[in-house]
Amino acid sequence: MVNTRIIDSEPALILENDEKNLVISDLHIGFEHKFSSNKIANSKNSSVNDIIDNVKKIIKKENPDTLILLGDVKSSIQNITKSEWNDVPYFFEELNSLEIILVPGNHDANITRLIPDNVTLISSKGMIIDDVLLTHGHTMPSKNYSNINNIIMGHIHPVYFDENSLLNGKRIWISIKTDKSKIFPSTKGKINITIIPSFNPYFYATEKRYYKKSISPIVEKIKDSAIAKIATLDGTIIGNESIINQVL
Repeated sequence: MVNTRIIDSEPALILENDEKNLVISDLHIGFEHKFSSNKIANSKNSSVNDIIDNVKKIIKKENPDTLILLGDVKSSIQNITKSEWNDVPYFFEELNSLEIILVPGNHDANITRLIPDNVTLISSKGMIIDDVLLTHGHTMPSKNYSNINNIIMGHIHPVYFDENSLLNGKRIWISIKTDKSKIFPSTKGKINITIIPSFNPYFYATEKRYYKKSISPIVEKIKDSAIAKIATLDGTIIGNESIINQVL
């Protein structure tokens, strides 16, 4: 039996069975490169150190056995930028005290050139723990995974937008329940899908006019026929499926 728990006020969750797993997604280390390319000033390592400090803080509090990264560790898509050559290995060096598993995302091309040997790199299709599929979210799950009852994914960077709300532009959690047949045809039952917010505290749009939806084949299959809960980082429920099209 797997127990899943959102960590209070953090874009991270604990997945626990025989071992305790800390799960985060969408670090987008090196995203500042696009600002320097446009001659916009930014401090060196401005996000990677914040990311490392926050992960270390959570590790100290939760004492997990394993850190599972659900993709988009780096930010460029096809190439490796100069900042990624420096900052991605630096991230892993600073967090070498526990086992790390990486499920690659669509931004992780050539990531093998940046990660140390002790990081376990698995298929972009994801990994299974009990009845839970952990995946980035940019690919459809294999039909061989049809026995699962839960999906945990990133990729979407969900944000709540309402100009009349104090929560406007804040990262959110999205929990969805839908028919399993939407993802695995001819399979009966329900499936639960949890979408994790971006762990990078800077890499997401805080204004709706700059928000670009990340296309996920999983989400496209289920968003029009789902029961949903929309929650803030601290777990406060702020909406349901009636606003699903606003946040997905």
